[in-house]
Amino acid sequence: MSLIPVTAVAAARFAARTLAFATVLAVTQAGTAWAGTPQEQLGTLSAQAGRSPNVAQGQQFFNAKHGREWSCASCHNAQPTGEGKHANTGKSISALAPAFNPERFTDPAKSEKWFRRNCNDVLARECTAAEKADVLAWLMSLKR
Repeated sequence: MSLIPVTAVAAARFAARTLAFATVLAVTQAGTAWAGTPQEQLGTLSAQAGRSPNVAQGQQFFNAKHGREWSCASCHNAQPTGEGKHANTGKSISALAPAFNPERFTDPAKSEKWFRRNCNDVLARECTAAEKADVLAWLMSLKR
């Protein structure tokens, strides 16, 4: 028996295991980076924050002013279950709570874009993962 066939079999097994590991890793990473439901986005934000979200803190954060003129509620209303209106432009804003607008928080890139813009308007900085998780948890708690 020569060493070449054994080495080829071992190499093939190693390649198959490496491919399987890479596939699992890619699927896991893709699920983390591109979570497409509010619950998946909440899971990602909670993991980034390193703690469970706090619904009460989310509501308080959403309705409070943070040293600036506006709060989140200035445009989305204190109960963001219906249409809001941009405080500066007057542009109509659809319901923010996922139970009242199923398209909300289904596109992570879009969610991040609007968190970044709105947090800068309200806080003059980006929100932390914990702040986003708290607000999203509160929004998800609002039911019909």
